[in-house]
Amino acid sequence: MAGTPRIAVVTYDARGAEHKDRDLPVLVGALREAGADAVAVAWDDPAVDWARFDLALIRSTWDYSWRAAEFAAWAERCARATRLVNPVEVVRWNADKRYLGQLAAAGVPAVPTRYYAPGETAELPTGHEYVVKPASGAGARYAGRYPAGEREAAARQVERMHAEGFTVMVQPYLSSIDTEGERALQFFGGRLLHAGVKGAVLAPGTPYDADKTAHPDLRPWQPTAAELAVAERALAAVPGNPELLYARVDLVTGPDGDPWLMELELIEPNLFLWLHPHSVPRVVEAVLAAAG
Repeated sequence: MAGTPRIAVVTYDARGAEHKDRDLPVLVGALREAGADAVAVAWDDPAVDWARFDLALIRSTWDYSWRAAEFAAWAERCARATRLVNPVEVVRWNADKRYLGQLAAAGVPAVPTRYYAPGETAELPTGHEYVVKPASGAGARYAGRYPAGEREAAARQVERMHAEGFTVMVQPYLSSIDTEGERALQFFGGRLLHAGVKGAVLAPGTPYDADKTAHPDLRPWQPTAAELAVAERALAAVPGNPELLYARVDLVTGPDGDPWLMELELIEPNLFLWLHPHSVPRVVEAVLAAAG
């Protein structure tokens, strides 16, 4: 009917396999119950006319990191046709994890990270355990954990990633992840929505190219005042002070005992609504407001 908001909930094409986004049918159903014309669509479906929607809500485009240039081009086209959230400039910035260096330079406590583009020689640590992963990645894909001094296997990973065009990230592995886990603070409509904590993703000896459980042992979490403060500092440091409909701030405990930023997820963070069903109404309200 007239005035009904038309919302594209943007996801990936599972190509006949079981879809990994447990929240997708819940969110689409809740939006429809609230009066929206909501439909789940794959970002790379050439048949979609994005101009027919009032809002394109990026949710689970979880294959984008392997097709980064293609995804960036889609985001630009979609943003010209309709309102894209989060905004295309945020998508562009957040797709490259070199943003961690920018946030650290802005004073946000973050896991120290070095970056090596294809053609550059990666300096691998010799005095502590470390992680090698791509600057464009998601779900722990191509992430490897190595003991101090291990070079041969890590160098082979770097060589393969460079050959495939990835910029390599090298970070210290923080042992607190094994004991305290990694906290994920979810924000929606500018306010804290809920939080969770998960166990360690990278077990020692797991091949970097093995399939991994991205969110093991996930459970609800009550964030501390220090965690909230770091999360808010990270969000405030995003260039251009953009309007963010959603954000997930992933934190770990640093060697100093304080929370450090691990990742700032502004493109397609899993919201874990299945774990926090009480948050669905707030999400629906904010999405409808964004759709105008």
